[in-house]
Amino acid sequence: MKNIWKSFSLSAAVLAAGLSAASAQTVNGEVVKIEADRGRITLKHEAIPNLEMDGMTMVFRVADPAMLTQVREGERVRFEASRVNGNITVTRIQRR
Repeated sequence: MKNIWKSFSLSAAVLAAGLSAASAQTVNGEVVKIEADRGRITLKHEAIPNLEMDGMTMVFRVADPAMLTQVREGERVRFEASRVNGNITVTRIQRR
């Protein structure tokens, strides 16, 4: 019985993570600062509905540090962010 509950809990966690990523919405932003050595980007962004976040300027982790080579400071971008392992993380970014 214990193993059934562990399997159920794991399945629920995987499903919740998948739904969170699937519901990410693309929003507009502007690159303020890139910290490639730390895997972080500062974005001035509009509201992010899937995170229930108002527009602001904040530092994000990036899911893949290679994303930081695709954009430059001062550039306007479109991006998606989700909670990954409890951290708000940019999961996709592209130039506008």
